[in-house]
Amino acid sequence: MSRIVHILIADDHAVVRAGLRALLERQGHFKVVAEASTGEEAIEKAQEMRPDIAVLDIRMPGISGIEACRQIVSTVQGCQVIMLTSYAEDELLFAAIQAGASGYVLKRIGDNELIHAVERISRGEGMLDPAMTAAVFSEVRKATEAQRAAAFADLTPQELAVLALVAEGMTNRQIAVKLYLGEGTVRNYVSSVLAKIGVANRAEAAAYAVKNNIHELIPPSEGDKR
Repeated sequence: MSRIVHILIADDHAVVRAGLRALLERQGHFKVVAEASTGEEAIEKAQEMRPDIAVLDIRMPGISGIEACRQIVSTVQGCQVIMLTSYAEDELLFAAIQAGASGYVLKRIGDNELIHAVERISRGEGMLDPAMTAAVFSEVRKATEAQRAAAFADLTPQELAVLALVAEGMTNRQIAVKLYLGEGTVRNYVSSVLAKIGVANRAEAAAYAVKNNIHELIPPSEGDKR
């Protein structure tokens, strides 16, 4: 890289800041233009010095690194934020991403990985520490599953099965045949489903089911293969 990358370091431990400064400034194209020991100071220094990258400890006295990240991203145009933490904590990771962080790395990673992270972020690329990747996908999956479960939480298994077939466009008679139920019983199930999910008719019920990915709970019917 040829251009100089201006960096702000924020950590409440002076020895950590000194170590990070020494590490980064060994690279000829990195220049630490400011240091901060609190979230408030990090925001002030970022607004004053307008660095390309702010490396923020996620836990600092007063305003947290996450809140400092949010304010820096919103007030310092072009400044990318890397969150620095000692532990791989899923909740903090997602809070950092929501605050606008471009990267999230662990303090225990090797020197080369940290340099690589700063270089990637300076080019506008996102970067997550490899140790966090599995946690990211796990949390996304759990959030999706929770949302889906909440959408159908009030339905019994039989009502869920009926709704899935309604979403496929089946009539009450077709559903009755498919599930080996009486047509009147299916009609009652459909009425119960409409009431529970708060929609007025079958079309709205089908749209609700598709929107909330009912097919991931109950695969689409393939009909009888005889």
